[in-house]
Amino acid sequence: MAAKGRRPKSLPSRFRRNRDGAVAVEFAIVATPFLALMFGILDLGLVFMVSTTLENAVDEASRKIRTGEMQAAGGTASTFKTAVCEEMSWLGSGCASAVHVDVRTFPTFADVSITDPTTDGAFDDAKTVFDTGGSESIVLVRVYYEWALMTPLINTGLKNLANGNRLISATSTFRNEPYAS
Repeated sequence: MAAKGRRPKSLPSRFRRNRDGAVAVEFAIVATPFLALMFGILDLGLVFMVSTTLENAVDEASRKIRTGEMQAAGGTASTFKTAVCEEMSWLGSGCASAVHVDVRTFPTFADVSITDPTTDGAFDDAKTVFDTGGSESIVLVRVYYEWALMTPLINTGLKNLANGNRLISATSTFRNEPYAS
């Protein structure tokens, strides 16, 4: 109730002067972009972590081809994929279904060529081979990992598959050691 002799303030006037809840409104305005930025940083960090882990795993697993261990044991694409996934154990059981391997031999380093393993935005396993070569062969090892992005903003910029995933790759090219066949 208005004091005697004073007019009651209008609703817009009271609304302008009232500061109750201002912090909540300011937080709502700032929180959305802040949280989007934080989740984007986490998502991007995970992509880099998977990429680095994949590169290290490919180097370790490729050593078995380079030394002839894989050939002597009758290794297949499946056993090579398992060797890669063992090096990426922090990713859990989903590694085997997300990893694709392509191992090719070439007559010279100048002949090494990298082709696109996708067709219409999806990974095409028909474009991969598994040929570890023999002693002193030149080998190109490519391993691909399909990583699901979480943040929509990062997904827009980083996806390179039609299903919204990022195809992370690691490549190693080397000459096999002169092992006994």
